[in-house]
Order: sequence, then structure tokens, then C-alpha cells
Amino acid sequence: MGVEFERDDYRFLEELGLAPENLGCYGGGVWRANGPTVTSINPSENKPIATVREASLEDYEESMKACAEARRMWMLTPAPKRGEIVRQIGDGLRAKLPLLGKLVSLEMGKILPEGIGEVQEFIDMCDYAVGLSRQLSGSIIPSERPKHAMMEVWNPLGIVGVITAFNFPCAVLGWNACIALVCGNCVVWKGAPTTPLVTLATTKIIVEVFERNKLPGGIFTCVCGGAEIGNAIAHDVRIPLVSFTGSTKVGLAVQSIVHARHGKTLLELSGNNAIIVMDDAVLPLAVRAVLFAAVGTAGQRCTTCRRLIVHEKVYDDMVERLLKAYKQVKVGNAVQENILCGPLHSKLSMASFEEGIKKIKAQGGKILTGGSVLSGNFVEPTLVEISHDAEVVREELFGPVLYVFKIKSLEEAIELNNSVPQGLSSSIFTQNPETIFTWIGPTGSDCGIVNVNIPTNGAEIGGAFGGEKATGGGREAGSDSWKQYMHRATWYLSYSQITVCLDFSLLNSIDHPSFLSSELITLRPSEIGDLTKMNRNYLLFLLLLKPHRAKFILLTLLH
Repeated sequence: MGVEFERDDYRFLEELGLAPENLGCYGGGVWRANGPTVTSINPSENKPIATVREASLEDYEESMKACAEARRMWMLTPAPKRGEIVRQIGDGLRAKLPLLGKLVSLEMGKILPEGIGEVQEFIDMCDYAVGLSRQLSGSIIPSERPKHAMMEVWNPLGIVGVITAFNFPCAVLGWNACIALVCGNCVVWKGAPTTPLVTLATTKIIVEVFERNKLPGGIFTCVCGGAEIGNAIAHDVRIPLVSFTGSTKVGLAVQSIVHARHGKTLLELSGNNAIIVMDDAVLPLAVRAVLFAAVGTAGQRCTTCRRLIVHEKVYDDMVERLLKAYKQVKVGNAVQENILCGPLHSKLSMASFEEGIKKIKAQGGKILTGGSVLSGNFVEPTLVEISHDAEVVREELFGPVLYVFKIKSLEEAIELNNSVPQGLSSSIFTQNPETIFTWIGPTGSDCGIVNVNIPTNGAEIGGAFGGEKATGGGREAGSDSWKQYMHRATWYLSYSQITVCLDFSLLNSIDHPSFLSSELITLRPSEIGDLTKMNRNYLLFLLLLKPHRAKFILLTLLH
């Protein structure tokens, strides 16, 4: 099956630096690849786009050597300077927004507005990270001991591994890499094996910024590959943190490997998200939200709504409205206009959908609409009535399948929401303040994302993204998620005696030409006047300038 790169509607790929045949590993400023060749497939047509030669383990090792060498330089670069580099990455993405967004749509299969929106999310993360680069602050903590200070400081981990999934082949890198970079970490990225062109096009935009600024190529590394490369990242002791997005099964395996070497993981795994519609809900609003949350991206988001929990008083009305809405959904080629539901991503996704429908029927489910394969990778959005304790309901069926349940009370609704192993996103539609505050409180939803009168998807970058239980517990993007990419050091300082040292002969371990004097002066706090009027919690680094005596005076704080 030959590639169709020369098609007129594929010409835009050249503007992204792509070719019919591509090398799938960038590290240390060099493109290389000696692994197997894979073919990128357009899921809307099941036809090849281009080929990518994946990295071998030798390619990975060469790239990691360059990454390790760049680590110290990048850690010591001031955070605002690192933020400036990320700002330029955002500008590079802006310049290629329509093109890269179209590629996301073409290769992943999400509709064009979603593809462009995904790249825009990466750009927004760049903007967010630039501001964050000036706010990576620690804490000053009151000490119980006289003439002592206690503080927390945050330092880079060094290298962060990022393994992303096919459904968000661009944005999830942005959630991780933008924050990791401004925090002073080098990044090693393994994109999904089935979206290698998005991985390469995104990498080319990023590394152009590093090359233009004459920075080491090892700061950002891209390694296309399958399980072998992912396994290498998980086992690599040079990578203190591995961020993994994917299934719970694989995520737990990654976690086990990384934790065995005392590394850290940031996991964003399966979701099984519910929307609750109470008897006082605005139904037209709820219908629109449920439709997009369940059908958008062909049900291939981790935040897709998979369970609809409806109060018995409005159940029939809600289901009738939803069935009418489902009949209006246009399924088709993702890059075409006026399409709401694109294809499933791969033949594996198709097989999973068909197996899921078989399980639903075998476990007593009643299909209200949909449930069939149309053609190629296209399926009908599906609405199902089924018992909430059916085993299939506890699983994440990665497709446009929505289960509907009837409840009598808020307590029952919350119990159903919390009854599955996963805990990513949730939402309730109501106008009752007491219901709202119960829902978001300690006896409400047990998910990491708890919405009111909006869908389960569409999270903003300013908040921390992630979930509980089998979803993994990780947090990406906004709020204080940046702390996961750094390590905390608590330090204690005594300033009971300050020695001002001007004797170069006593400082043989410091190779600095500025220590030219040969005079030693010792001052106690009571002897240095106004200096002691400063809040002693802030006596971190003191530099007394006496140009007529010496260029520098080194202060050492003695117990």
C-alpha cells in the first residue's frame, strides 16, 4: 500500500517539514532513525499518508546522552529566560496553527475545529508557562529557633519523560513540556505510534526555536517508537519523572517499572465520566452538553461522557430529546465541514467498538439508537439503556457509546457516579444551590474534575487536569501542577554569626579572580548596625559592596 503524500490535499504537509519518508528521532541536534518503518494512516479513508522510520534503542541511547549533557546548562538558565524560549515556541505554533491543526485532524481523525483547537491549547499552555516562569516561588516558614530561618525552595528534576496517546497527539505534550521546560527540565517525548507525523511536525516547530537561539539540541528530544522505546523510558534512571497518558492497564505497568527504580510518575489514564441530569435541570442545555460530550471526537476523549444519570421525573423527556439530537449528528471525513463525529482512529479501535456492542447485548443492554458499523472506521453514535451494575459499564469503551440510567434522588445519582473504578470528570445539571454545593463537597463527586451545568469535557488550562482512582491521580496543566516537575528542598539557616571574608588565601577552593584582598573581618550581628534591622528570615545571600577595598565580599553564615 503506497503512500499518497503527493495528493493535492496533502501538499500542506511540506510546509510542516514533512516528506513521503521521514526520520523519527531527534536528539542532540541531529535527526536519525535506525528502527522499523511505520506507515501513518488517514483513519477517515484508511489510506496511507507517509512513512516514518522509528528510533532504535541505539538511537534512543545516543539521544539520551545528549539530553543528559544539556541537563545542567538548562537547569542553570534563569527561569524567565527559559520562559522566553517557551514564548517563542508558542509563536512558532501560532504561525503553523491552521496547518498543524489540519494534520491533527487528518492523522488522528478528530474533526477540523477540534484539531485546530488542540493546537491552540498548546499555544495557550505556552502563554501560561511564560507567566509561570516568573512565579516559581518557594515558602518562608517561621522557625521555632532564635536566629534561624527556614525556607522551601523548588529545583528542577533534570529530565522529564513524556509518553502521549493518539487521541491528543499534540496538546498533551503541551500540558507537560511547557511546564517542564520553564521549570528547568529537559524533555524526552515519545508520541503515539499511530500519530507519528503530528509528533514530527510538532518537534520541528519546537527544535527550530532551540536552534535559532543556539541552545543545545538535547534540551528537547523526540523518539518515535512503540513499546520498546516506552519501556526504555520507563526503566531509564536518568529520567526522574515519567508522564504517561493512556490506558489504566499500561499506565499501571509504567508506574510499577518507574517506582521500582524510585522514580516518579504522572499518570493520566482511563475515564468513565458521568453527567447527572436532575429534575430541575434546563433540558435543552443538558442535551447539547451531553451530545457533544458523548459524540465529540467519536467518543475517544478521556473526558468523554460515557454514562448519563437522569432523574426519573425528566427521564423520558430527556431521552426523547437526546434521540432527536442523535439523529441530526453527521458522521464523516474529519477534515470536511459540518461534521460532528469523525472516524474511530484505527482498526484496533473498530474491533474494540464491535466487541463492546457484543458485551452490551450479552449483558442485557437495550440499544436505543446506533450500535452499528457504517463503513470503514465510521460507526453510529450509540445510546444504550442498561443496568448500572453490568460489568461492561465499569469499563472504558473508547467510542461514541453512552449508557443511560434512571435515578430517584441526588444521593442515588452521586452513588452511581462514584461506583466505577475511574474518577476523571463528572458533571451535574441543576439549578438548586444546595444540590450544587453537595455535589462539589466532600460527599459529592469523587472525581478530579467536578462540573456544574457544563459537559464533562472542555477543561481549561488554568486548572489542574487529572483524576482519581484508576485514572491515576496525576495533575497536568494549571494551578500548582508545576510542582510535580520539580523537587522540593526544605533548608534551615543559622545567622547567629556573620563572617565577612576578604582573604583570598583562605578561599583556595573558589576559583574567582575577584578575591584579591588579604584582609579578614569578622562581625557579629550586634556590630553590623542597620544590617540587623532586616527581617532575618531574608538573610539568604548578602553582598556588601566596598569598591575601594575589594570587588566582592563573600559572606559565610556560621552557626
